[in-house]
Order: sequence, then C-alpha cells, then structure tokens
Amino acid sequence: MVVDDQAIVREGLATLLDLLPDVEVVGEAANGADAIDLAGRTLPDVVLMDLRMPVLGGAEATARLRSEMPGTAVIVLTTYADDTSIAAALAAGARGYLTKDAGRDELAAAVRAAASGQVTFARDVGERIASQFAAPRSSRERFPQLRPREAEVLDHIIAGENNRQIAAELYLSVGTVKSYVNDIFAKLGARDRAHAIALSTGRAK
Repeated sequence: MVVDDQAIVREGLATLLDLLPDVEVVGEAANGADAIDLAGRTLPDVVLMDLRMPVLGGAEATARLRSEMPGTAVIVLTTYADDTSIAAALAAGARGYLTKDAGRDELAAAVRAAASGQVTFARDVGERIASQFAAPRSSRERFPQLRPREAEVLDHIIAGENNRQIAAELYLSVGTVKSYVNDIFAKLGARDRAHAIALSTGRAK
C-alpha cells in the first residue's frame, strides 16, 4: 500500500511497483488516517509511508499500524532525513527508511526486504543512525547481557545491515547470524530489528 498526500507521487509509486512481477499494490491513501482504515480492509504486507501529511502524520500512523497489524511492515519514504524524523520513524516501528530520491531498484529491494522481515535504510540514513543515534558506549558496554559476538552483530544491525551483509562482514554463515539476531532480540526484549535499534538508541517507546 502506498501512502502519500501528493497524488502525483502516490500514483507514480503505485505504477512503478505494479510493474514488479512479485508486487501487487492493494491500495493508495492520502493521509495516515485513511491509511489505517484502508489497511484494515486490504491487509497489506508492506506499507510505503510518507511522514508529513495532513489529518494524521506518518509516524503516528506507523505506530497505530504496528500496534493494530503487527504483521504489516512499514517503510518510511520521505523527503526528510533529519535526526528528528528518523528518530520518530524508528520509535514508531518502521522497518525501513528511504528518501524520495531512491531509485527503482533500491525501492524494490526495500519492499522485498521488509516483506521478509528485514530492515532497510538509505545509505546516508544508515550512516546517520550509526554516527548520531548510537550510544557513545559500544553495544557490549551498553548491554552487558550480550556476548561479545552478539554485541558486534547488534552494532551492524544499528548500521542498517541485513543478515547477509553482516555474515559477509563477520565471516559467518547467514544461519549463524540469524541465530545471533534471535538471541539478541530475546535478551533485549526486542520485537524486531527496528525495535532493537530504537532500544539501542534510547528512543524506544
């Protein structure tokens, strides 16, 4: 489902996504309130959500959707990549954050990743999260309940890397990384990757 208050943007995204063989656009909404109502009727797997909209903004709508429909993943797609906007999206439970200059391939990859439970950030957003939102202490110092390798994996999650990227960076199998991620979630009480990031940055609700 595509949510954006600008009709030309919303319709363009819907057209682009409908061209993908494995994606079906089930609806479009012009604000967060309409998005919640429409999602309840169409049950989308993934929602592309603008942040700044009338009636109900994207962060508030994301929080409502994640609460009422936890199986639906939300990717924020916005013009803004400032600290406040990113923090609001993470706290609301967004599984991705892209800016509107993202290309077709990046957008398609983000939708597929969100549908499979992964988190995707635009490169500059991932770098901003790592440098601006990460606690001054390392994850190992911040979460003493984590084993050293788990803390290392968490640092890579905060940087916006998926399991395959983490496996390549740490010379581990993807299956091993998945096991570490599950253990991290259990020890932190995190629902998913976005919640783990929010907990790590002190911005979880």
